[in-house]
Amino acid sequence: MSDFFKFEADFVDSLRCIPMQVRFKLDTCGVKLKLAHWTHFSDSERQTLVIKPCTTETEIQAYREYVQQVVTQHTGVPAGELPIALDPAWLDSTSIPSDLQAKTTEIGVTIRRSQWETLTPLQRFALIKLSRPSHENKNFIPALQEFHIV
Repeated sequence: MSDFFKFEADFVDSLRCIPMQVRFKLDTCGVKLKLAHWTHFSDSERQTLVIKPCTTETEIQAYREYVQQVVTQHTGVPAGELPIALDPAWLDSTSIPSDLQAKTTEIGVTIRRSQWETLTPLQRFALIKLSRPSHENKNFIPALQEFHIV
């Protein structure tokens, strides 16, 4: 999984920001990686986090250990932990999260269930993350456009 979204185009060449596919893996393995951590990483370490698999239990554990090793190496302390959702919303293709629906309604857009069902888990993850009130939402509309929602 080393494909980037078009809405990430302004930073993927340099990997100056954490791409969605890495954020997806971090949520999967339960590590709260901050941008401040990411900026300390070498290009090689960032690229490893992009290409390293994080799907099976063994891969998830290896990914977690690698992230924590790199963070600790650069900062002296491990990254924080995130609770790992047992049933993450991005894996449910039948139910659009209410927070996401509220955000789309706020901008005059409706995501139909048929559209939601055709999205990949990574695309659903991106929309959920980009719709959160705590997130800078500048890529929300570009993501909706890229995923053919609007």
